[in-house]
Amino acid sequence: MQDMIQSLTVALAERSYPIHIGCGLLGMAELIEPHIKQKKALIVTNTTVGPLYLEMLRSTLEKAGISTQSVVLPDGEQFKTWETLNLIFDALLGSHCERSTSLIALGGGVIGDMGGFAAACYQRGMPFIQVPTTLLSLVDSSVGGKTAINHPLGKNMIGAFYQPRLVLADITTLDTLPDRELKAGLAEVIKYGLIRDPEFFSWLEENIEKLLARDRSALSFAVYRSCANKAEVVAADEREHGERALLNLGHTFGHAIETGLGYGEWLHGEAVAAGTLIAAELSCQLGWLDAATMLRIEKLFLRAQLPVNGPLLGTPRYLELMRHDKKVLDGKMRLVLLKGIGFGVVSDEASELQIGAAIDARCT
Repeated sequence: MQDMIQSLTVALAERSYPIHIGCGLLGMAELIEPHIKQKKALIVTNTTVGPLYLEMLRSTLEKAGISTQSVVLPDGEQFKTWETLNLIFDALLGSHCERSTSLIALGGGVIGDMGGFAAACYQRGMPFIQVPTTLLSLVDSSVGGKTAINHPLGKNMIGAFYQPRLVLADITTLDTLPDRELKAGLAEVIKYGLIRDPEFFSWLEENIEKLLARDRSALSFAVYRSCANKAEVVAADEREHGERALLNLGHTFGHAIETGLGYGEWLHGEAVAAGTLIAAELSCQLGWLDAATMLRIEKLFLRAQLPVNGPLLGTPRYLELMRHDKKVLDGKMRLVLLKGIGFGVVSDEASELQIGAAIDARCT
């Protein structure tokens, strides 16, 4: 099993950390133990993932002499709130966790985001480890240190940049992932091809059905290539002053969809897929993408069984929600758009009229 492990490093000087990708990693204490300072950890998980993997991870850690406590949170984007976050703090305080105790986030993007934010806040910062269990968290949210909770007026509005000590990406956890969640994760995989990796986009066009069929080799490659892209971007621009903003392709529109419909109605990846097509539509209107390229992008999302149109919230509502976006600068909306496959740009060139026209064209 050891020779099947692929490793990457997120290069952030003294805060650099590894991403280990492979099968059966939850049972390998030797990958986790070097990153746990104190022989004590609190595992944060949810009611879906906990019954599947909590005991396995706890057993691995305890065999290595690491004592564990756990907190099991309700599952879903609608629980990414202050109230749920406080349950983590209750567990940390109730278990007499210290600043050197490790917090381990075992779950998808919501658990990773909340666990990381709790770790950033507790006693002004405790070490934490990401153990992602969904495709979306394996390829995107577990890497890079963005942590947050939602606010009724906007998604991920309250949070911190706080890097993990380790990302343990066990591909076998995808065996239990519902089909809808798997498809949603593919939106973030496709994103890397669109913004900076045209060869990967071509590979996805050839292999998307293998990913949907959960081909282990194809999934491992897609996770590795996605994480390699993310690690490079984060190392170059940790705090999102430049290139890292490209990772938000489809997210400005997507977050508006999630907030507008109510958190949890659409999965994050579903909203990002529709948002990416709105961004591509706007890129076409600006003359940056031709019709053939637009069709190629749409076709891949359709084959991935993802939405290519957004819900009818009304253009004024979309624009209102988008004004809360974290890329807004001096009141001007900046969007991630495309000048080709593999060529993402951050631009404020589109007028609200043009943005509205793209929303109208893609929201039916």
